[in-house]
Amino acid sequence: MNIELKANFTFLARWANLAKFVKSAQRLGFSLDEIAELLRLDDGTHCEEASSLAEHKLKDVREKMADLARMETVLSELVCACHARKGNVSCPLIASLQGEAGLARSAMP
Repeated sequence: MNIELKANFTFLARWANLAKFVKSAQRLGFSLDEIAELLRLDDGTHCEEASSLAEHKLKDVREKMADLARMETVLSELVCACHARKGNVSCPLIASLQGEAGLARSAMP
């Protein structure tokens, strides 16, 4: 393999590894700015700083999960109310979104 071909292969391999790193980090919810910070820490001596970034991300994920759980509860109640409505009563979901029932507001963090 000539030197130029080997250099091109090495360059492409590095880009492929970088792309894998970025995609993996994105799947864990890291933003591009956070990924850039993680890449800056990739010299093997900044594990504590990387761990701190991961702890903050974990906290964010847990907060989002709690928000989603609240939203699920409210939506489930609204769907049940919609199915239980009788006659010409206004739609509970629409009424809630218009602020009449207050259920949708209880889903807000």
